[in-house]
Amino acid sequence: MNQFTKLEEIKGVGEKTAALFASKDLYTAGDLIAYYPIGYDRYDAPVSLTEAKVWQVVTLSLFIIGKGSAARAGSRTINHFQAGDQTGKIRLSFFNMPYLRGTLAPGSRHLFRGLLKTTKTGLYYMEQPQIFTAEKYAAIQNTMQPRYSLKKGLKNQMLVKAVRQVLDKYAFPADYLDEKEREAYGLCEKSQAVRKIHFPLTEEDVRTARRRLIFDEFFSFILTVRRQKAEGQETVNLRPMQASPLAEDLIEKLPFRLTQGQKKAWEEIRGDLTGQRVMNRLLQGDVGSGKTILAFLALIMTSENKRQGALMAPTEVLAEQHMKALTEMAEKYALPIHPVLLTGSVKGRERKKIYGEIASGKADIIIGTHALFQEAVEYHDLGLVITDEQHRFGVRQREGLADKGGDVPVLVMSATPIPRTLAIILYGDLQISELRELPADRLPIRNLAMDQGQRDKALRFLYKQILQGRQVYVICPAVEAPDPEDIEDPSGILSQEGAGEMENVTDYSQMLREIFPPQIRIDSLHGRMKPADKAAAMEKFAAHETDILVSTTVIEVGINVPNATVMLVENAERFGLSQLHQIRGRVGRGRDQSYCIFLYAPGRDRPERLDILVKNNDGFTIAEEDLKMRGPGDIFGVRQSGDLGFVMADIYNDAGLMKAAAACVDKKLLKDPSYGAGIVKAVDFRTI
Repeated sequence: MNQFTKLEEIKGVGEKTAALFASKDLYTAGDLIAYYPIGYDRYDAPVSLTEAKVWQVVTLSLFIIGKGSAARAGSRTINHFQAGDQTGKIRLSFFNMPYLRGTLAPGSRHLFRGLLKTTKTGLYYMEQPQIFTAEKYAAIQNTMQPRYSLKKGLKNQMLVKAVRQVLDKYAFPADYLDEKEREAYGLCEKSQAVRKIHFPLTEEDVRTARRRLIFDEFFSFILTVRRQKAEGQETVNLRPMQASPLAEDLIEKLPFRLTQGQKKAWEEIRGDLTGQRVMNRLLQGDVGSGKTILAFLALIMTSENKRQGALMAPTEVLAEQHMKALTEMAEKYALPIHPVLLTGSVKGRERKKIYGEIASGKADIIIGTHALFQEAVEYHDLGLVITDEQHRFGVRQREGLADKGGDVPVLVMSATPIPRTLAIILYGDLQISELRELPADRLPIRNLAMDQGQRDKALRFLYKQILQGRQVYVICPAVEAPDPEDIEDPSGILSQEGAGEMENVTDYSQMLREIFPPQIRIDSLHGRMKPADKAAAMEKFAAHETDILVSTTVIEVGINVPNATVMLVENAERFGLSQLHQIRGRVGRGRDQSYCIFLYAPGRDRPERLDILVKNNDGFTIAEEDLKMRGPGDIFGVRQSGDLGFVMADIYNDAGLMKAAAACVDKKLLKDPSYGAGIVKAVDFRTI
């Protein structure tokens, strides 16, 4: 068995199961072993209620008191049971699981595992705990069980079983690091790391496996960057542009003055476009620091040089907002440009018309999403590509650009400030420009951190802002409460660790509808929605057809609503420092005073990172603080962050490994400058 073996060939994986795996983009054995656990369940010995720690996952041996009761909450049925041991009593709640009234008979004893909570009056309760018989629990006590990200119908046990089968028969290729290199960097063998990350015996196994897998991710990324840099140094700008009087004239006419940072960055961009080397530049700056106007100036300069410029945004909504802003600017200042918008939503005759205008050269500025680089798009003379919020605009996209217009100048814009020491490694193939100041008409965001016991106070403030005509974001870490269909039967292994601990978009939206008057318009947004539905939700909010948008962190990128003045973040302790700063960046985009309220779980000290955010709005300072304060990270929590396209690696927590991987890459390239032609794919887990 190798990375290309289809999952249907694995014993026990039939057509239906394969379809469930496909919902998570798992098609081959290589995909499956690269699908890391998001955490591990440690099944410790049962404790009594008096020994158990509140707000921690514990296992309790309890007997059922009475028959239990049922209640309705919206579309859900909630079953409540009273239980206890010799030291106290507790209420157990289960959602949409009516059959438990037959299982949890009065006087019967079971083991319950879940997050232990307490009310303000000191009453214990658990929501959706796992249920075990004594025999079933004894079989897994003192072990670590992998926990995977799931979708409806896809059970944790399905993944556990399939991964075990694959690893039993998988033929690992030779390690690209020899024994001496592994010893030098403190790394285990790759095959050993893969086995340990899925089925560790100890916490040390997890640390060992993660260290190797993170090193591989950084190695692959940095090797690609180094090769691109080497190729870029040899790329002469055969068609340097001429200076743009139109762009310079526009700068003078704008109703605001460029900041010093914007002026410096514009000089660097203009110098690249007129210089001897093809531009490959990163423009870093906080949300609202003024990157977009610099992009527009570069596009106008490209148009004036009788060439085409393309601006790629991460979402259709943001692309439409860019198009609207540029069109209004063109009308106001009589700019001789012809911009067009090309996204997935543009269909039929309109799409065909735009294709024709791009091919003929009539369209000189093209704004859109990834649709800009589809095969059907033929550019007349592509002279500039700008990517907005595309942190890892990499090999494939650049190869696509080569097909569209040869060696095209590229400007990558990012609102994720990264410490320069790390940016040099991550973006070694790019020149870096930074915008560290906000425009003069922007007021600093006012920040507040408090525990969730003060939520009522925060919601009253939200209501006052809405009555003044403002809009509000509410961020929750989860999409919905645990789905009973994703919970194994009473004897199952799937953990619901922390069930009910996190606020979720679904229930929170309903709660707000019940609290606020019906005229307050509330909508929700999350990553499980269809792209068209997500776009519609963002468009409604941008058009002020929604007052409160309850969302997961998908809101980090892709929407600009100056009228939104309040950001409320629930369970703020669950987010990293830089991520919280990015979330906060959705407000403070207009001239009105904006606010960000961070709510954290009660019964805990205020996290240090919230203190930093309350006192500071500067993204670069926060990035440096993030780098300083992070240790090795919580390796037993949800780790698949997706930062910069990485699956497991984190540029802050794992900065030391990133530097080690960079040193390893440099040594290999020094020994063999052609190194990397085949190894880049070899260290990608999905093609081991």
